[in-house]
This record gives sequence, structure tokens and C-alpha cells, in this order.
Amino acid sequence: MATDLTTGGTVRPITRWGTPVMHAPTRKVTEFGEELHTLVRDMFATMRAAEGVGLAATQVGVDLAVFVYECPDADDVIHTGVVCNPEVELPTGKDRQLEAGDEGCLSQPGGYQSLARPTWARCVGQDADGNPLELEGTGYLARCFQHETDHLNGIVFGDRLSARARRKLDQQTAELDYRYPADWPISPKAAATPSPEDSTSENAVS
Repeated sequence: MATDLTTGGTVRPITRWGTPVMHAPTRKVTEFGEELHTLVRDMFATMRAAEGVGLAATQVGVDLAVFVYECPDADDVIHTGVVCNPEVELPTGKDRQLEAGDEGCLSQPGGYQSLARPTWARCVGQDADGNPLELEGTGYLARCFQHETDHLNGIVFGDRLSARARRKLDQQTAELDYRYPADWPISPKAAATPSPEDSTSENAVS
């Protein structure tokens, strides 16, 4: 990004699954001006307040094809950025390797389920100024690119789970719903007593 949009934003409430904007394809970004830059700054602020590693615009109630990320790759190197109008390319044939890992979502907070995804992904799109962008991700970063691009296509990771795993996820989040105020993360989540079921990934992909 030519302009630093990672700071100076305002935290917004995170939109939950079941809200129509979460389950419909987004509009393409066509205007790369101050309105978009404000949105991106707010998305970074919201993602960090919620302790996530990625956030799509739909998760703050905006139906635009843009996501932000601050996520480690397979070598634990942190990558930070924004992608507009993303398209994800995944390996095929013998190059396609899947890895199962706990996945969560800030829009369905508190629950995690194992989901297998390719360990490598290329994300092609534009930066917040409209310049062409091509990124490659490995490990958790590859998972993040796939998860966030899914959001912008109206897909939540629960849609990719088996019926049994989806029921377990819904049960987890229902049990922990009391921790997350309606305007979370503007208002902080409530404390909870740790349990064996809580020993999952600390950060939700988003």
C-alpha cells in the first residue's frame, strides 16, 4: 500500500452470521478514494480489537469486495495488507496439498472446527489505491486468503463443514454467546472460566 491505512481507524461492531450481507456476493470496488481508505482503516482497527488475523468488509456490514489481514505464514512471518476485488488461485493435481486446522470466525465468535484447506494460495486483486496486486500465501496465510475471499463471495466457513461439524460449531458459539456484546468489539467480551474445549487456536481467521 502506498498509503499507510493500518492505523488511525475507528472500531466498528462485527456483523454476525445470519445477517443478509454475510451470505451474499459483494459489489466490486470501483472507487479507490478516501471513503474506501476510511473503511480500510476502520477494518484494521476492528480486526485488531477483536484479536483476529483477517477481516472482510461484510463483517462490518459493508458489501464491498475488500479484506484486510495481519496473519502469519508457514514460517511464522507476519504479513499485513489489504486486497480489493480478490480472486484466489489454488493448486491442482499433485501440487494440491490439504492441511486440516482449527478455523474460527469473528462473525461467529467463540467456536472453532477443523477444516482442511490447501496449504498454498495465490491472491490476485488490487490494493487500496487501485494498483494491481498479486500475493502468495503459505500455511495460515493461505487459509486466511481463502477464508476472507469466501466471505466476499457470500460463503462462511461453516458452509464448508460437514453437517455434524456445523452442529458442533453452532453449539459452541451458542454456549459462549453471553461473552460477546451486540457491539463487540467496541464493548469487550466478558471473561469466562477456561475449559478443555477452549484449548483451540487463539486467533480467529475471521
